[in-house]
Amino acid sequence: MLGLVVLDEIQHREDLFPTLRVLADRKPRRTRFLILGSASPALLRQSAESLAGRIAYFELDGFGLEDVRITRWRRLWLRGGFPLSFLARNDAVSFEWREQLIATYLRRDLPDLGIRLEASTLERFWTMLAHYHGQTWNSTELARSFGVSDQTIRRWLDILQDTFMVRLLRPWSENAGKRVVKSPKVYVRDSGLLHALFRLDDSRALLHHPKVGASFEGFAVTEVVRNLRANWSDCFFWATHQGAELDLLVVRGTKRFGFEFKHTIAPEVTKSMKTALAELRLTRLDIIHIGKETYPLTKQIRAVAFDRLSKDIRPLS
Repeated sequence: MLGLVVLDEIQHREDLFPTLRVLADRKPRRTRFLILGSASPALLRQSAESLAGRIAYFELDGFGLEDVRITRWRRLWLRGGFPLSFLARNDAVSFEWREQLIATYLRRDLPDLGIRLEASTLERFWTMLAHYHGQTWNSTELARSFGVSDQTIRRWLDILQDTFMVRLLRPWSENAGKRVVKSPKVYVRDSGLLHALFRLDDSRALLHHPKVGASFEGFAVTEVVRNLRANWSDCFFWATHQGAELDLLVVRGTKRFGFEFKHTIAPEVTKSMKTALAELRLTRLDIIHIGKETYPLTKQIRAVAFDRLSKDIRPLS
């Protein structure tokens, strides 16, 4: 029987990787190692050099719809997927916990990973980036706001991406003759942290915020991908310079599935959706909305209630 050794916060002990390599090569193999910690460029380089061929990586998400009752999805959206945030006794305690997480991440975790950057600068950048949530990345505009180079802005984005605070959704492009958007979309990965950056401490504040639609989009994109059991490497967005766009394109073999996300109870088919359906040759297009029912809008387009997501969006075969 194999034994299991768990090592947490491994980023603080990168010197252990050479030792782990020796232990992993022992014959017969009597021990497996579960290594936990925050992702960082330094950690990934070290582990790749010392444990190549001996290590597998898994990204662990926070709570999702599969972990909570579907009727509590609005709490999950507001508070995010960090267990202590979601399970807090009230919204105020949850909000305070997320504020403390952000402060600890900026002032302790990043310096511990060897990242030397003023906490106040990165906090300002992260907060500004939150206002681009659900939009295409524009390094030039952000660089101008901070008075730094595009390369510096990209490095700051890499820090947030490599530590799982931000996700980039790649653009889809298959025809060089089409004038399509080629910059990725940017999302703050956890909706609760997004709302903390916006200073939204309860549902009322969220529902009256101008970015409520973008917030719902980012939250629902993640849940759809999880429901489909899709790899993020197979997920894209699509947009043309003429204005047609699709929030999420999931490719599985020869099949293509499109998704739009609308914070409304009465979604409608738009010209943009019809264009995406035809040009991308979609198998189907689902509009995820906050109403109560799922129903067809056309032969290939459905309105899917978020309340019924786990029932109506099945894993891809």
